[in-house]
Amino acid sequence: MNNKFLSLIIDASLEAGRSILRVYSRNEFNVSFKDDSSPLTDADVNSHEIIMKALEQTGIPVLSEEGAEIPFEQRKDWSKLWIVDPLDGTKEFVKRGGDFTVNIALVEDNYTTMGVVFAPWLGQLFWGSSNGAYYCELGDGWETNQNPLPLSDVKQLPFPLPEKFTVVASKSHFSEETKSFIEKVESKVGEVEFSSVGSSLKMCMIAAGKAHLYPRIGPTMEWDTAAGQAVVEAAGGLLIDLNTKDRMRYNRVKLLNDHFLVSAEGVDVAAFL
Repeated sequence: MNNKFLSLIIDASLEAGRSILRVYSRNEFNVSFKDDSSPLTDADVNSHEIIMKALEQTGIPVLSEEGAEIPFEQRKDWSKLWIVDPLDGTKEFVKRGGDFTVNIALVEDNYTTMGVVFAPWLGQLFWGSSNGAYYCELGDGWETNQNPLPLSDVKQLPFPLPEKFTVVASKSHFSEETKSFIEKVESKVGEVEFSSVGSSLKMCMIAAGKAHLYPRIGPTMEWDTAAGQAVVEAAGGLLIDLNTKDRMRYNRVKLLNDHFLVSAEGVDVAAFL
């Protein structure tokens, strides 16, 4: 069952990515703003519709950033659900940056068990499940290739961590609290190399062994982290809720995440909690 679902969500992420790039390639596109002042484009809506159509086949309910709000009373008995961000990093998308992703995750009994993160502009695909974490870099013509991605053509993670301790953080949400946390890390490990990346690609960097830590001291929602957490955990890393000091849980009463810390495999995350 897991392999069938994995193929389904990989294909859905690629199709959604194609639709996103069709909007991205326009000279102009419409940008509106939601109640929380976050931007919304045709690319978000088109991607959402494609993913919802694909996930309907599974019979499992979906919680999507661009879907209707679903009260907890309706969600509380869901033992399984999909959590989707059809376009993570819309701010980067609007600014014509390439750091945006499609995120699809399966949550079972409040924990992520499978996830796909696809960066269409970069042609980078990450996924994680009980079978491990994988990465595939697609060539320039991927968007016109209608064949399913062969799951055998992948490179297994994680890769060796960089020699210098590396921290990755958000491009659009770098706060004073994040700066203070990085200074705390420096007090323990010495000089830190800093990298700034948008969307869930930060978690993929951790999974790929390109950074040691990703602290998020700022607001995120469940759909921002579920898929990335699945990839990170499948690669041997951790995503720790800084309030509970435990793995991030999902399908909570409040969909706003606590602050969290993501660590690569082999990093003693307890030293930074």
